Amino acid sequence: MKPAEGVVRSNEEMEERTASRTDADLVERARNGDQEAFRILVDRHRNHTYGLALQITRSPDEAEEAAQEAFVRAWRALPSFRGDASFGTWLHRIVARRALDHALARRTRATRETEVEAAEAVACPTPNERDFILARRLERLMECLGARQRAVMALFYGQDRPVEEIANVLSMPENTVKTHLRRARAALREAWLRDQGAMS
Repeated sequence: MKPAEGVVRSNEEMEERTASRTDADLVERARNGDQEAFRILVDRHRNHTYGLALQITRSPDEAEEAAQEAFVRAWRALPSFRGDASFGTWLHRIVARRALDHALARRTRATRETEVEAAEAVACPTPNERDFILARRLERLMECLGARQRAVMALFYGQDRPVEEIANVLSMPENTVKTHLRRARAALREAWLRDQGAMS
């Protein structure tokens, strides 16, 4: 066997062993000071954590900061993690709180780029361009929602989480989650119709 083949096989075996480890196993190792185990957990949950923070803050910089703060807090809080919920749910709870703090502390928002208006100016958009226009328009209309409503919508629609889990992540009663969903849908519908009227 050539040396390069040995390295590739070794890396593949390492990835297989890493993939086969459960979060619970990695958490237990991390609680005992295994930083590599925690690094694997970070890699495993990074995208969802950042995605949730971005949905709430609407700012890539603040989302990145909130996600990093969440991982630091999770590392420090591991000794108190009881395992009542999955590690992923527990971590989402931390990042949601950090992202909400960022969103609520932020007094002014950066001016939105004019991509939507430019896209809507296309005379005969293709199907792909129409999809892009609708997606950007919906994203712009999400600005009418409060941070908590955006968090609920992001978890429910963006991450396909059930109401019970959203309530756990955001530390709020299930009825409150349902109320936020209902009000967010109504607000988006109203904003959409208002926006439609302004464009006609």
